[in-house]
Amino acid sequence: MVLAIAGTGRRREGKAFIRMVTIIILVLLVPLLLINLFFVAELVVGLPRGRQLEWRPPVGRTVIILPAHNEEQVIGRTLAALATACGEEFGILVVADNCSDRTAEEARGFAVSVAERQDVQRRGKGHALAFAREWLRADPPASVIVLDADCRTDRNSLRALAGASQQLRGPAQAINLLEPARSSGPLVQVSSFAFMIKNLVRQRGLQRLAGSVHLTGTGMALPWALFDKADLATSSIVEDVRLGIELARGGAHPRLIAEASVWSPHADQSHTLGQRSRWEGGYLALARTAAPALIARGLATVSLRFLVAGLDLMVPPLALLAMVNVVGLTCAVILAAIGVTEWLPALLLGGIGVAAAIVLLLTWWREGRAFLSPAALVRLPLYPLWKLPMYLKLARSGAPKQWQRTERPGQTDDGALPPIA
Repeated sequence: MVLAIAGTGRRREGKAFIRMVTIIILVLLVPLLLINLFFVAELVVGLPRGRQLEWRPPVGRTVIILPAHNEEQVIGRTLAALATACGEEFGILVVADNCSDRTAEEARGFAVSVAERQDVQRRGKGHALAFAREWLRADPPASVIVLDADCRTDRNSLRALAGASQQLRGPAQAINLLEPARSSGPLVQVSSFAFMIKNLVRQRGLQRLAGSVHLTGTGMALPWALFDKADLATSSIVEDVRLGIELARGGAHPRLIAEASVWSPHADQSHTLGQRSRWEGGYLALARTAAPALIARGLATVSLRFLVAGLDLMVPPLALLAMVNVVGLTCAVILAAIGVTEWLPALLLGGIGVAAAIVLLLTWWREGRAFLSPAALVRLPLYPLWKLPMYLKLARSGAPKQWQRTERPGQTDDGALPPIA
């Protein structure tokens, strides 16, 4: 009798211990579960294609600024296409920033303004934009549009961007995508697909949830009054995201302009990892400080806009999110299998993982088939493994510190780009 009572007591103590450990694990998993839930919600909200809007034509002069660092091989092709898109409506200013090649000479072969800047101590796109601002202050335009030196767009997109920024009196961001690369290897295709998720579907979701989006560096327009006062001169690798956050904090929330699109050439496989390392390293470093501040501001001021913006910044790049989820689920399953915890943490992580996989498949069907072939889609689970060395290097060395150009083949499969609705 005494032994039976003692055994029952030990079982109760064992169950109490398992329950306590389960509660601790669930508390630790709250941030990861919240990030995953927000990611799924943002994709679901961003999947529907909105109706096209009519923006008033821009008034006054708009100048397109092209920061260019050693872009001799592509600047001519970019300016030739841009001259056709601009017509007589837009001026063009090329900032040849810390160039060691013939970027400036190539640009001067076109009817554009060219400003050369040499300052090896202050490197980065932000410093190039600040230099362009000083150049333009003698005769300031009504608005400016920032484009990368290797991207392409069209006249309707330029007019929509400039007109929207003036009508809204705030920053306007075009849909910024990589050109489809279905003839390239699976890893390049998956990278382009992940880029589309970030800059199209999640941006649409963020716009609908928060009424604001991130600036992406190319295809962004600002009225001169905002550009003139913006904090531009930084060496941040993700100066575009940082600038958008700062403008939003000041009340000028960037708006996604679905009627405008900007396309950049994809990097080949040998350079894709380096490209992603620079951007993701800078993004993670910025998110680590900016996301908690935005969430705190949202809670303190009861502002859904800032709260959602902070949650969006907390969502890591797709491959890293997948890695963290797999590691978390594996640990939860092992702990439950050996009897340390209950199965609830594993079931929650597994359930949200299944939901994310379903939504990602819907996203591919809806928007991603132009970027990712079915053969490459089945290799999507291998994408995190390909990027694992990159994340290990970032963990050891931190984010890259300097703005560097990315080598790209500069060609699409057939020259045609899929429409964006």
